[in-house]
Amino acid sequence: MAARLSTRGDYISLLDKYDTWLFDCDGVLWQGDTLVEGATEVLQLLRHHKKAVMFVTNNATKSRKNYKKKFDSLGVEAHVDEIYGSAYASAVYISSVMKMPKDKKVYVIGMDGLEEELRDEGISYLGGTDPEDNTLASFSLKKWTPDPTVGAVLCGLDTSINYTKLSKAFNYLIQNEGCAFLVTNEDSTYPTAEGLLPGAGSVSAPLRYALGSDPVAIGKPKGTMLDCIKAKHDFDPKKTIMVGDRLNTDIEFGKAGGLATLLVLTGITKESEITGPNASPTVPDYVTNSIGDLRAVLS
Repeated sequence: MAARLSTRGDYISLLDKYDTWLFDCDGVLWQGDTLVEGATEVLQLLRHHKKAVMFVTNNATKSRKNYKKKFDSLGVEAHVDEIYGSAYASAVYISSVMKMPKDKKVYVIGMDGLEEELRDEGISYLGGTDPEDNTLASFSLKKWTPDPTVGAVLCGLDTSINYTKLSKAFNYLIQNEGCAFLVTNEDSTYPTAEGLLPGAGSVSAPLRYALGSDPVAIGKPKGTMLDCIKAKHDFDPKKTIMVGDRLNTDIEFGKAGGLATLLVLTGITKESEITGPNASPTVPDYVTNSIGDLRAVLS
């Protein structure tokens, strides 16, 4: 059963126990473009106490550099090397784990943030934001010449998803020998300030159905994301805590990596999902209403 945090002593104990703090962003630090009350003060508190702070997001629509701009616009201190997105992790996976040859390309279903991270890793790509692929015109194999050098299809959240992109991706996967099927993350939904929208996992669903097979997923809760962080930062998992709003990504990610987990209720997961007869089998170590609750340490 999760420990419910409520007193100043609870929060002081948490602060003392963990030296590295990993944060999801959407639903934890902000909702859309609105900061969660107290989030900035809590991050400042952690830095004041010499805690390592990192931001781990499944949102693949932005590169780390663009994510930094969002932090800046909201008045939140963050450095590019503290930000780990599934777009960055996917690029690192392709270059460092798959070791895809330089003469191969990636077909992208995704947005410019994903393309930027691929470019920074020296990976060639096509699709994505290319105007030729962002069309509502009908698709015909007769009018298309596939690129035989495509060695992977990488699918992230794409708000311009269409039949042309799905058709090209599908054909690369069935025609190009050894073509890898990758997804940045498997989130079924995507939170915005106005409400939920279909997420990256939903965008890739037609391909999974058509292929009858599942892709390699890079983002939370998969360990690939944590491996990416470990490659850049030396930390003790036993002294590390993952703070998130989603049981099946953030909390499972932390648990799979041997980290402590703190669930906040300002995002996807609701109280009914962690209590009562229909509670999820995924149980966080700690629960609090909001990240702002940690300001109790200051009182």
